[in-house]
Amino acid sequence: MKDTSAELWKLQNGVELKPELAAEVAKIACALKSLSAYASMAFGDEAVPDDLQKLVDDGLQAMARIFVV
Repeated sequence: MKDTSAELWKLQNGVELKPELAAEVAKIACALKSLSAYASMAFGDEAVPDDLQKLVDDGLQAMARIFVV
C-alpha cells in the first residue's frame, strides 16, 4: 500500500522537510489528532485531565506551525 500521508499534508510556507521525513511527521500529526478525538470520547462529559489536554494542545499547535491545517 502506498503511503500518501505526505501528499495529504501540505507544509506551511517556509517549512522544508524531505518527503520521507514529512510523511513520518504527518503520521505523528495524525496520531495526535486521533488522541484528541479519543480523549474527548473517552472522557465524555468529564473534564479531560489538564496534563493530557496540555500535551494534546501543545502538539496540535506544533502541528499547525509545520502543516497547513
